Amino acid sequence: MQITPYHAKYFAFELTKRSSSDSLQKLASSLLDAQVDLNPHQVEAALFAFHSPLSKGAILADEVGLGKTIEAGLVISQKWAERKRKILVIVPSNLRKQWNQELLDKFYLSSLILETPSFNQEIKKGNLNPFNQNEIIICSYHFARAKDVYIKNIPWDLVVIDEAHRLRNVYKPSNKIATAVKNAVAHAPKMLLTATPLQNSLLELYGLVSIIDDYTFGDLKSYKNQFARLANENDFHNLKERLKPICIRTLRRQVLEYVKYTNRMAITQEFVPSPDEQRLYDLVSAYLQRENLFALPPGQRQLMTLILRKLLASSTFAISGTLDALAIKLENIVTTKGRQEDIEQIVSQDFESYDEIKDEWEDAEEENQPVTETKEELYTPEEIKNIKKEINDLKGFQYLARSITRNSKGEVLLTALKKGFAEIERLGGNKKAIIFTESTRTQEYLNSILENTEHKDRIVLFNGSNNDQKSKEIYKKWIERHLGTDRITGSKSADKRAAIVDYFRDEAVILIATEAAAEGINLQFCSLVVNYDLPWNPQRIEQRIGRCHRYGQKFDVVVVNFLNKSNAADQRVYQLLKEKFKLFDGIFGASDEVLGSIESGVNFEKRIAQIYQHCRTSGEIQSLFDQLQKELEEQIEDRMKDARNNLLENFDEEVHEKLRVNLQESKEYLSKYEYWLWEITKHYLEPYADFAIDEHSFILRENPFVDEKIHPGPYKLGKNIDDVNIYRVGHPLAQRIIEKTKSLSLVVQELAFNYSDSIKKINILESLIAKSGWLSVINLTINSFETEDQILLCSVTDEGTELDIEQCKRLFSLPASKSPLLGGDSGVGSHVKNLINQIAQKQQAEILQMNAVRNAGFFDTEMEKLDRWAEDVKSSMEIELKELDKEIKCRKTEAKKILNLEEKVTAHRQIKEMEKKRNTMRLNLYQTQDDVDNRKERLIDEIEARLKQKIEKAELFTVRWKLI
Repeated sequence: MQITPYHAKYFAFELTKRSSSDSLQKLASSLLDAQVDLNPHQVEAALFAFHSPLSKGAILADEVGLGKTIEAGLVISQKWAERKRKILVIVPSNLRKQWNQELLDKFYLSSLILETPSFNQEIKKGNLNPFNQNEIIICSYHFARAKDVYIKNIPWDLVVIDEAHRLRNVYKPSNKIATAVKNAVAHAPKMLLTATPLQNSLLELYGLVSIIDDYTFGDLKSYKNQFARLANENDFHNLKERLKPICIRTLRRQVLEYVKYTNRMAITQEFVPSPDEQRLYDLVSAYLQRENLFALPPGQRQLMTLILRKLLASSTFAISGTLDALAIKLENIVTTKGRQEDIEQIVSQDFESYDEIKDEWEDAEEENQPVTETKEELYTPEEIKNIKKEINDLKGFQYLARSITRNSKGEVLLTALKKGFAEIERLGGNKKAIIFTESTRTQEYLNSILENTEHKDRIVLFNGSNNDQKSKEIYKKWIERHLGTDRITGSKSADKRAAIVDYFRDEAVILIATEAAAEGINLQFCSLVVNYDLPWNPQRIEQRIGRCHRYGQKFDVVVVNFLNKSNAADQRVYQLLKEKFKLFDGIFGASDEVLGSIESGVNFEKRIAQIYQHCRTSGEIQSLFDQLQKELEEQIEDRMKDARNNLLENFDEEVHEKLRVNLQESKEYLSKYEYWLWEITKHYLEPYADFAIDEHSFILRENPFVDEKIHPGPYKLGKNIDDVNIYRVGHPLAQRIIEKTKSLSLVVQELAFNYSDSIKKINILESLIAKSGWLSVINLTINSFETEDQILLCSVTDEGTELDIEQCKRLFSLPASKSPLLGGDSGVGSHVKNLINQIAQKQQAEILQMNAVRNAGFFDTEMEKLDRWAEDVKSSMEIELKELDKEIKCRKTEAKKILNLEEKVTAHRQIKEMEKKRNTMRLNLYQTQDDVDNRKERLIDEIEARLKQKIEKAELFTVRWKLI
C-alpha cells in the first residue's frame, strides 16, 4: 500500500493518543510492545487496576500461575509510555532479580535493584536520595522498611507490591514492616499483587484494602462490627460491593479456554550413604549441636547452621571446603588473638544464595535485630584451649571429607537422568534437563561426573558469576552473533544469562545450576527438573519447578528428587513437601492457599532447621515432625474458603463473557496499531531501508537519526523473534519516526483514494465512488480528571453531505496519491470551512457529553465511597456510646445490690465519672461528625478542581479528497 504524508501523520497521532482509564485502547501500544502472548484475563486485570482516574489502585488477586507479574508489567509499561517515570516495585528479596529480568525480557524496561551496596554507591555519587531515579526501582520489603524516610520523599507515579499478603495484618500495631511500608507509600497510587488476599480472617481484607485506600472502610472498630461475622445477607452484600471496585480475582479454571496447562509428575531417586559418608554426617551434625561454637558467631548461629547442614547434605566436596575455611578462621584467632575471617564471606563463596536467604530470614522478623559487627576480641587461656580443640575437630572432619572421593548420591545421578529422560521421551518432550544444586563445589563435582559420560561437551553451568571458561566462550560467541541487535542489553550479567539459556536451548542437553537459575529465566523448552539438593523452603522449590512448568510449556514436566534413604528427617521433610504441599504432582503444583498459608516459607524452613538441630534420636525426630505436620494441616485447612469464594470470585458466565469481549477488542486494537506503525515506518524509512514484501521485516541500511544510537541490520515486527531487532512502538527508531511524522507541516492538497484497485470490499465507501469533497483532521485534547486525546474526522462531499467518522477512517485504509489543487487554489472556501466547523463542533459536543457522563459516574462512585466511609466513622463512635450506656446501666444495677455504704458510695462515684465521660463523648460525637463532614468536603473540593474541563484543539491537516 502506498500511503501519503497525510496518512502517516493521522496514523502517528492515532498511535500516540491518550485514552481514558476505562478504555482498552489505553493499553494497546503496551500490549503491542510486550513480548507476551495475549491473555484476556491479564488485559482485564491491567485495565481494572486504574479503571477510574480517581482510583488509588487495586488488589490483583488472580490465582497462582496466571501471570500477575505480566498484569503489573502492562500497567508499568503504560505509565512509562506516558512519561511517568517514578515507579517503585517492592518484592520479597528472593524475587528482586526475577522482576528485574521479567521487566527487561517482556517489556524492554530496565530497572535498578536498590540494596545496601547500590544505595551507598548512589550516596557516594552525590545522589542524596537514591530512590530518586529516572528508572524503575526494585527493592525488598526489609529494605523498604529500613529506608522508608527516603521513599516518602518521592512523588511516585506507581508503587507495585508483590506477594502483598505479607502486609495483610497491617492493622495490628505489632506489624512493624507492614506499617512502615504502608506509611512510606501512602501518597502513591498502588497495585498489590497476591494470590491469597484472604487466608485466616476477614480482618485481613481490611488490612490490605487500607493500604490502597483508607476511605473504603471506616475505622477498625466499625469494620469489625459490620463485617467480622457477616451475620446476614445484607452485611455480606455490602462487603462485596465495597470490595468490587478495588479487588479483582480470576481463577485458573475460568481461563482454561485460553491458557493450556500441562501436568507435573515426580520420580524419587533414593541413595544410601557409604559408612564413611554416614560417619561424616554424624560427626558434623553432633558438632553443630554443641552448645558453644567459636567458629559461628552467636548472632548468626541459626542461619549458619542451616547453611552448613545444606552443604553437608549436598556433597562431601561442598562441606570440605567450608570446614577448611572455618578451621583457618579459628587458627587466625589463636595466632593473632582476634577475629580475622568474615564468616559470611567464607560461607557465601560456596553457597551463593546466602545473601538472599539472610534477607529472607530478616524479612520474616517483625523487628530485625541488627547483626553485631565483628570486632577484635580478647580470649582467656581457657577459651584459646577450647578453640584449639575445635580446630582439631574441624581438621579431622575435613580430612575425612577429603578422603571420600565418590559420593553415593553422585553415583546414582546417571540412573536418575536415565529414568527422567525415559519418562520425558515417553511424554514427547525435548531431551533437556536442569539439575539444581545449592553448592558451587557440588556443581563442579556433578560436571566432572557427567563429562565422563555420553553427555560430554553437551553440559553447561549456570551460577551467580558464570565465569568458568566455557561460559565465557558461550558469551563471546553470543555477543558476536547478536552484534548490532537489541538482544544485547548492555548489562554483562543479564547478557551472560541470556547467552547460557540460548546455548542450553540450542546445543546443550544438561544445565547444572545453582539457585541463581531458580529466578528470572524461562525454560519452557525443558521439561525435566532434577532437585539434586532439595531446599526446605517450599516457595523456593516452586520457583525452581516454575522455570519449566509455566505458561508456554507444551509437555508434562518430570521432577526428580534425590532422597537419603538412611536419614529419617530427610524422609519426613520430603513427605511434607510432596503430600502436604503437593509440590511435585498435578496440573498446578502447590495451590495458592497452601503456599499462602506459609507465606514466604521461611518460618517453615526455620522449623525444619530446629528439628535437625535439636533431635538426637529417631523417636525425637518422628515426634517433632508429627507435631509440625499437625500444625501444617491446621494452617492449610482453608477455614476462609467459603468467604473467599463468595466475596472475591465472580460467576463463571460473567467472567467468560468479559474475557471473550476483551480478547476480541484487544486483537482488533493490536491489528490496527500494528498496521499504523508498519505503514508509517515504511513511509518514513523508504530511502533508508529495504523492506520484505511478505513479512513485517526490514533491513536498515542507514540511520536517519544521526544524533541517536540506533542499531543497523534486520528488524521485525512481532513477538518471540530471535536474531533480529524486535520492532515495536517503544523502540527508539519507532519513537523518532512517530515524533517526526507528528510534526509534519502539511499544506492543503488533493488526495485521490484508490478503491477500484483495492482487494478490500468496503460497503460504507461504495456510495462515495467517483465523488469528492473536503476533509479535516483535528486533534482534540480534554483535560479533566485525566488527559484524553480524540481525533476528529470532519468531512463533507461537494454536494454538502456529511461523512460519518467510520467512512473517514476507512478512506485512510486505502492507498492514495497526492497532487496540488487545480489552479493552485490551496485555500478552503468559507462555506466549506463553516460546514467542517459545524461537524467538528458536533463531534466535540458528543465527546464532551460522553466524557461528562463518564466523569459523573466516576464522581458518583467516589461520593458513595466517601458517604459510606463517613457513616462508618460516625457509627463507630455511636457504638462506643451505646457500649458505655450499657455499662453504666449495668453498674447502677450492681450498685443497688451493694450493702456496705462505703462501697456503695465508691461505686456511685465511679458511675458518675463514667457519666461525665459519656457526656464528653456525646459532645465529641457532634464535633467528630462535623470533622468527618469537613474532611469529606475537602475531598469533594479536590475532585471538583480536577473535574473542570480544559479543551485544546489543533488542526493536523485539511485535504481535498476524491474516491476513484
